[in-house]
Amino acid sequence: MNLRSKHLEAASLLICLVKVFCVNTLTCHPTEYQTGNECCPLCPSGNRVKTHCTEFRSTSCLPCVNDTFMNLPTGLKQCLPCTTCGPDSGLKIYTSCTATTDSLCEPLEGFYCIDPIQNHCAAAQKHKQCQPGQYIKHRGKFITAIKILAVDSGQK
Repeated sequence: MNLRSKHLEAASLLICLVKVFCVNTLTCHPTEYQTGNECCPLCPSGNRVKTHCTEFRSTSCLPCVNDTFMNLPTGLKQCLPCTTCGPDSGLKIYTSCTATTDSLCEPLEGFYCIDPIQNHCAAAQKHKQCQPGQYIKHRGKFITAIKILAVDSGQK
């Protein structure tokens, strides 16, 4: 065996080893998600994956139901839970949850928002109650009760 054939044999062996130990990286299209060694089509907004695609069939999807939503195309098997706008948190529903959008909350009467997020409220706090002889100087987060002092007019 000459030196050239030994180099070719070593190169062939190296290529085989690289193929065995090399991890294939799969790059899916933005409209797909990866599961195992497959790129599967995403389910549309308002849906979730029922079964992942295979070599022989496409992804199957189911609509979001029972207070769940999915606002983007997805490869997830579960929809996201809708936000609860409960009176115990000082919130009420501003916009109801749909299959494609989450609930939006707003403060109940007598409450103010302490955690605004874009166009809705994530947490609210009850306004302070003024005592007799006091009034609200600033509404909202910075409520200050100011005592009105009685002025003696000199009359008895």
